[in-house]
Amino acid sequence: MTTPADASVVAAVGPAEESMQVVRLAAREAAAQGRSLSLLHAFNWEAAFDSPGGVTRAGAEDLIERAAAAANDAEPAVPVSGEIVEGSPVQALIRRSESAYLVALGDGGMAGCGACVPADAPAVQVAARADCPVLVVRPQPPPAGPVLVGVDGSASSRTALAFAFDCADRRSARVLAIRVLEPGRHDGEQMLVQAVARAARRHPAVAAECHTIEGDPGTVLLEQSRSVQLAVVGARGDEPWRGMLGAVSQSLLYHSPCPVIVVRGSVSAPPDGA
Repeated sequence: MTTPADASVVAAVGPAEESMQVVRLAAREAAAQGRSLSLLHAFNWEAAFDSPGGVTRAGAEDLIERAAAAANDAEPAVPVSGEIVEGSPVQALIRRSESAYLVALGDGGMAGCGACVPADAPAVQVAARADCPVLVVRPQPPPAGPVLVGVDGSASSRTALAFAFDCADRRSARVLAIRVLEPGRHDGEQMLVQAVARAARRHPAVAAECHTIEGDPGTVLLEQSRSVQLAVVGARGDEPWRGMLGAVSQSLLYHSPCPVIVVRGSVSAPPDGA
């Protein structure tokens, strides 16, 4: 399925201050893609009545107004709309992902909590179940570095590689493509170079670095992510038995200090000969 030309970037807006960082990065993504930005807040009526600290309807409307102002400050030319829906934020974002180009939300503090990431964290649930790419935003702005992508030869990683080149092109950045091998293996460098060369044909202005490194893929890519502006990862690599998210995507999603895009859904990889 091809993403519709008018599909918007959807940004989750919540009471946490990191929501404004989500909105700013989502606005920049929308501007880079020439798309509109849809702000979405899921309003829980029961919590509003039962908890003195809950967000009221008026508070939800104020959040959308503040988010729209932040988006306009970041990218004045991007059309912005806002919506308040009732129910679970996770379910609302998953529903919107069926027609969105990309869904953006905050990480809920995952990157700073060590090994305590719960499987039902909203960012994990959305990344695992959405029908489009998911951008997970960190509280702090990322550095001005390359776009990182891991390549293991799987169809999922080829899709991520193509998406990474597109992201780098629109950001005037370079691609940092990493192939991680088990110690003692030396058979992955040619595959990496060929895969990057195929993806680069569509983006001749984008410079790319290729590195083959021995070690554990999640550990290596996590370390590489500390100096990049964005990490792009396929939902699953060559381990379909792991379920909705592979080990590497989980490692980066949980612990990378930079924003992470989990590529899934309607984005398709170009054929090997393209």
